[in-house]
Amino acid sequence: MLLTLIPLFDENIAVSAYSVFTQKDNMFLNPLGQVTSIYDGATYVQGIEAVNTMGIETLSGNKMVFVPVTNVSVFSNIEEQCKVPHVRVALLIDRTVPPVDSYVNRLKELKAAGFKIAIRKIAVSEFQVYAPILELVDFVFLNNKKIAIDKAKVFFSKLYPSAKLIAGNIDTMETFEGLKATGGYHFFEGEFYRLPVTKGSKEIAPSKITQLELLRMVNNPDFELNEAADIIGRDTALTISLLQMVNRVVKTAEITTIRHAAAMLGQRELKKWINTAVVNEISSDQPNEITRLTLLRARFAEDIAGFFDLKMQSEELFLMGLFSMLDVILDKPMNEAIEMIQVSKDIKAALVAKDGKFAPVLDFILAYEQADWSEVSRVMLLKNIDANKIYEAYLDTLGWYRKTIIGS
Repeated sequence: MLLTLIPLFDENIAVSAYSVFTQKDNMFLNPLGQVTSIYDGATYVQGIEAVNTMGIETLSGNKMVFVPVTNVSVFSNIEEQCKVPHVRVALLIDRTVPPVDSYVNRLKELKAAGFKIAIRKIAVSEFQVYAPILELVDFVFLNNKKIAIDKAKVFFSKLYPSAKLIAGNIDTMETFEGLKATGGYHFFEGEFYRLPVTKGSKEIAPSKITQLELLRMVNNPDFELNEAADIIGRDTALTISLLQMVNRVVKTAEITTIRHAAAMLGQRELKKWINTAVVNEISSDQPNEITRLTLLRARFAEDIAGFFDLKMQSEELFLMGLFSMLDVILDKPMNEAIEMIQVSKDIKAALVAKDGKFAPVLDFILAYEQADWSEVSRVMLLKNIDANKIYEAYLDTLGWYRKTIIGS
């Protein structure tokens, strides 16, 4: 089982929802995706576990998550499986769910339980046949490459005006701009949507200079706890965050000073916390998606280090993932951004030159993030990596992210 979250965006290219993309197995070893393990989706909905682990509250602004259900799993006890508010989850069906009474009635039950219903992968010729289901759906995914999307939009606007349309499989900005100009789409999804790699240089605010100074210090082989604590004390947000972190780790401690708090964590944990907290702080004026991606990349890189024979360098891989969008955060090209902090030559080679022994890990994470299952499967085959182990690592990543963001 492989699973990731793909962002859906609005007309302003702001992330507004997420869709769970799954792949049952390594497509090179099992091209038909036929598995018989607990991951086959027969008794539970793939994606619900991930949403439960991640916590819907980690998605700001009441963002929804679209979770695929099969013609089998739709009859599982989704109502009890889903531990997050049902209204934030849209169950995504396709043409394998037939428009017959048993399925229509089940979809009605799920809507009554608070879930939204979405549909995808139905041909224009099937629209009339699917009328009993289309009357229930809240969202319709329209594949820009496989159907006449403009005609489909007219059809739904006339017969099912309450259904929100999602234009999917958009591969260029030009196509997106064209669809946006015609109007009528609630969300968009497409491979073209990537966060920018480089930006023009600009001055950095004083608080960010302090935070970058802290990054440079703690990424030296030996740094002084007291010096780090003194720099933290210059930044109110970091001070509050540090005290909250120590309180979660040592609940009975009575912290008297910032130096005391730093000592309670110790050098190793303080370094890890500083790297995570500072990246979060300096990206606070950026879209929330950037913070989410950097934290997920960091933990995922750490978790899968052993699969790439880099277990002993898992902490470095954490930093590589954490700094993988430093160019976007600092609004500078990566080669300039990375010079503003102190990192190892292996991290620098991966982020700047896309080279070195860490680069394959970063490439794998980016492919996984974008649901490029063909590339992910190729790497897993070469490295003899079990797909279910990757899925477990991703679930661990989501759980860690939840604890980092909301502390539970």
